[in-house]
Amino acid sequence: MVDYGKQALDIHKKFKGKIHISLNDKNIDLDKLKLYYTPGVAAVSLAIAKNALTLKDYTWTNNNVAVISDGSAVLGLGNIGPRAALPVMEGKCFLFKYFAGINAVPIVIDAHSAQEIIDCVKAIAPSFGGINLEDIAAPICFEVEERLAQELPIPIFHDDQHGTAIVTLAGLINATKVTQRNLGQSKIVLVGAGAAGIAIIKLIKKYAPQANIIAVDSKGIISKKRQDLNDSKKNVLKLTNHQNLSGSLSDAVHQADIFIGVSSPNILSVEMVKSMNTKPIIFAMANPDPEIKPNLAQKAGAAVVATGRSDYPNQVNNALAFPGIFKGALDHHIRHITEEHKIKAAEVIASLVATPTADIIVPSINDKRLVVSIAKVIV
Repeated sequence: MVDYGKQALDIHKKFKGKIHISLNDKNIDLDKLKLYYTPGVAAVSLAIAKNALTLKDYTWTNNNVAVISDGSAVLGLGNIGPRAALPVMEGKCFLFKYFAGINAVPIVIDAHSAQEIIDCVKAIAPSFGGINLEDIAAPICFEVEERLAQELPIPIFHDDQHGTAIVTLAGLINATKVTQRNLGQSKIVLVGAGAAGIAIIKLIKKYAPQANIIAVDSKGIISKKRQDLNDSKKNVLKLTNHQNLSGSLSDAVHQADIFIGVSSPNILSVEMVKSMNTKPIIFAMANPDPEIKPNLAQKAGAAVVATGRSDYPNQVNNALAFPGIFKGALDHHIRHITEEHKIKAAEVIASLVATPTADIIVPSINDKRLVVSIAKVIV
């Protein structure tokens, strides 16, 4: 069996991380040094001081994103802190460059209140053309993103929320084709009412307003009868559980068409899948271990199974979406990434699978059409 952990440690140590800064101009001489730095650079600074809009013309901000985290909610690892989160942020920057040619800088901050994070990001924002927030715990992440989007003139995108939601919707568009369902007429059970789960609910309801969604957390169905709900879960009730059902996950999934998990491993049993409607759709996206193993879900009757892992069919991975979204936002000078942009991105991703099947509902992460096609609709 391949020991990915040891191999990862070895390769990261060999290269001392996975990204570095390189020069745009490969042919440097003394005369060019005078242009790129003193005395020539003064003219560039003065031009920007005279007209701030030229910043994108003369600096790397036209193709540069900050990937920012406080390390409080790293996927599959939890609250591991900023230093331990840095390899993950470097990895995100690696993907920006590899898939979209976008420069990205990993920035981890030892600050954990909403106000501290907002102040830090605003202070460094002039250096960047966009901000990708990453692995910041709910509910703080909601306030951070909302306020930064209001207060900064560049696109702000919390990928844990919106990247996950976009790719999930793309997969559902094609999974419902495979099973001959109408998403708006489906009963959907979503487990995991954190940042990703709430964003998925909002985007599905924007795309298919009539969809019947039941949200479930670690204590059961989120309903008006619960007295322990925080503000973000109370807001979820505006979009979900209009029948005001109560009970456990087992009660929720009874006769459901679709299960979406962004929660914990092995919480969906074979018996629960069997209690769903015929040929149910299972998106078990907990990492590294899904809510149910795909082979068990299939044996229980699931028609389409997706996970967040690359070693199973139908990997629902944020990397399908965020490189193209930022490419479009930077190229087209988009200030706000809207719900309409997210839906268009999901539709584009889904459209790249010409004939969806049970094992192919989203394109490969290596599909060269992804970034170009998504960027075109972020206008």
